[in-house]
This record gives sequence, structure tokens and C-alpha cells, in this order.
Amino acid sequence: MSASSRYAQDIADIELADYQRAVRLVLRHPLITADWPDEKALPRVRRFAATLRRDLAEAFGYRLELHGGTARLVRTRDALDPTQPALTKTGRPFDRQRYAYLCLCLAVLGRAGVQITLSELADSVASDAGRIAGLGLDPDSGGDRRAFVDAVAWLEERGVLRLTDGSSAAWASDPGLGEALYDIARDAVFAIFRPTRVIQHIDSVAGLLDRSLAGSGNAERRAAAQSARRAVVESPVVYFADVAEPVGNHLRGSALGADLYRLTGLRVERRAEGVLLVDTAGFSTERFPGAGSVAQAAVLLAVEMADRVADPDGRRVKRLPAVDAAAARHALVGQVDAGLPTATLVRLDEGSDPGDPSSTPADDDPAEQRLPFVTDSFLRSAVDGILSRYGKAFGAQWHTDPQRLGDEAVALLERFGAVSRVPGGVLVRPLTGRYRNTVATVSSRSAAATLF
Repeated sequence: MSASSRYAQDIADIELADYQRAVRLVLRHPLITADWPDEKALPRVRRFAATLRRDLAEAFGYRLELHGGTARLVRTRDALDPTQPALTKTGRPFDRQRYAYLCLCLAVLGRAGVQITLSELADSVASDAGRIAGLGLDPDSGGDRRAFVDAVAWLEERGVLRLTDGSSAAWASDPGLGEALYDIARDAVFAIFRPTRVIQHIDSVAGLLDRSLAGSGNAERRAAAQSARRAVVESPVVYFADVAEPVGNHLRGSALGADLYRLTGLRVERRAEGVLLVDTAGFSTERFPGAGSVAQAAVLLAVEMADRVADPDGRRVKRLPAVDAAAARHALVGQVDAGLPTATLVRLDEGSDPGDPSSTPADDDPAEQRLPFVTDSFLRSAVDGILSRYGKAFGAQWHTDPQRLGDEAVALLERFGAVSRVPGGVLVRPLTGRYRNTVATVSSRSAAATLF
């Protein structure tokens, strides 16, 4: 055991790797049940429960709760994260309707007993949805049924609902003929949604974000250090220009890398523009570079953009002001708040609203930072070239729809902080430079193992 480390203090060196695996597990899966993400996860967390509680609270300001057959990491959020939506079984992100049905399902299950049929759950959700303008749930509508079943499947996958008889697919096809019976894991129901404030008392989603950078100097420094650690484990890359100055100072310090290595077993890579946590253990739910046609196209597209920007013989690349991260976060808050039901809002006299804490500007003015601009026409041409050169690596569906492949590849790069989408093209961010001069080859069997 490292006596100088403030984390994992009661963990023997022989157990440190197992402890770090447990830390990565709860950071990746804030909800753990008897079956989710697998049957070994909960025992791993329980083994180190006391140390995990202490270290996660000290390092990140998180709260680990264990009740019955459920472990729940209640996370502090500094900003909204649009990159990790709930997904259907087919991999499609939830829309507003599915999120609404998911919340209503949880409300119904919280009032239910130990078992419920799918039709009973649907009737109760339909009753509640009918009182919400613009929502509703019509069992005779195929679209409504599919959206409802997607919400139920999300709960079923995580062990909140356990199928004991029947099939939800049969009910989705014909409610009159199909039925399903579920056991309800009540510990999991109550663990899923743990807001930090009473929802009816906030008039913006920003009210659920962290507001702790206040108080004494020591408290502010501790909160800034926690925010810096949270940023590194929650984001693929953290740019100094995108965070407030106190957080940036901690990101630049040597203690952050040592702390996160002790906790997670992963190294922090620091460059002039920012930092990232090098994922060598499958920590992230989505990896880049990774397997799959979109991921392969994304890294090849990153190579094309990096080479274009650095090409001394090519036409000079135009540079545009970087996207204002604070303004983008504020716009996202506005989009979420557009769906806020004002009829149930209970206003409290709490003084002036401090606003979105994530909108605190960095020390440098984002308007003064200029990034290389790559046009949509270049991206289309690059994707066509990739398909032509590496045809064996991509299926027929991508060759017939290169625009979709390009759009999904750019979206993946944006999620990982490699580019910022702007009208007419993308701004190339520093992370893209990691893939400059990457050499790709394609084997006859598969490109996935030989692209890097």
C-alpha cells in the first residue's frame, strides 16, 4: 500500500487492482443490480463498499448507496451531458416520448406491489400520460406501444422488472392477445431516480447541477479539485479552454494524475490544450478508436482532417472562432427546459437564481481561440475516398449511403471532443492531432484488427 496516497488507504497492494476495477465499475454503471451489468458486479462493489463510499465522496463528491440488491452511485453533475442518452435495444437514443414513459413507469412502479402485468402498467401510465398535454398513450397506436415497450425494456434490462411469464413483444404486436407478468425489484425502482432537489421546486434543469464553488477558500479549492476529477472521468477529453480557471488549475497540477491513477488504475495524458484519461481497461461505454464501421470511418476521417490541416503544400486552412462552450451548455439547458411542465411548478422564495453553474467562463475568451475549419464538401470527398480505398472494411449499406456514414462518423468524433459541428462544416479540435500520420491497412478477413 502507498502510504502517501489519500485514496485506497486500507487496500493492500495485492487487492489494489481489484479495488480499481470496482471503482471503474461504479463510475461506468451508476446503477448496479443483481443482474446488471452482470451477476458479478454487485459482489465486487460490496467487497469494497466502505472504502468506495469514502473515496468516491472525497475524490468526486459522489454518494454510493447500497440497499438490498442494488448499488447506486448518486453523482454530482457540473453540466448536462448529451452524449450518453438512454438507448433502445436496437441502439436508438430515447426521444422525449420514451423518456416521459420511462419516468411515468417508475412513478407507477413506486406505487405498485411486488408484481405487475404489462397491461396494468400500460393502463396506469396511459392514465397519467393523458393528463400531460401533448403526451398521452394510446394502446391502439403502434408508435405509442413501441415507445412504451422500449421504456419497459430499458427497465427490464437493468433488473428493475423481471419477466416471469409472457412476452412484451407479443403485447407490442397486439395488446389484446399478448401479455407479460413482471416481478418488481423495489430497491432498484427507488434507486434509479434520486434528484438532489424536489423537482416541483426548480424552474430549470440547471437547478439539478452542482453549485458548490462557494464559501471559504479551502471549500472552493476542494470543490474545484472534485470538479476537475469529475470532468476527467466523465468526459473523453477535457480542454482547458472549456472549464473555469480554478478547475483548469487543478487539471494542470500533478496531483490529479496521481489521484486518478491510484483510484482507477488509468493514466492521465496531459497536453498543452487539455487532458484525457487513457482508457486501457474498457472503462468507457463507447471507445474511440474502436471496432465497427462507423468507428473505423471516424478515425480514418480524423486522419484525413489532421493531414489536411498540417499539409504545408495544400491550400491554407481557414480558421474560425472556437465554439463557446458556456454558450453551448446554456443552449442545451434551454432545450431541456422547453419541456418543463409549468403547471406543477411550486415556486419558492430562494432569492435570485444563480443560473447554470456550468456556464462559468474559462480564463481565456473562447472568441479569441481560432480552430481549423473543414468544410462539409471536404468531409464528403474524404468519406468517398475512404470507401474507395478501404472498400473491404465497409458493408454494402455504407457504400450505398456514404452521407449517412459521414454523418455518423462526425457525430462520433464530436462526442469524443475531436471536432465541433458548425454551419457548413466542422472545427478541428486538438484531439484530432493524435491521429496524424496514422497508417491503415485492410486484411481480407477484417479491417478492425489492422487499422491501427
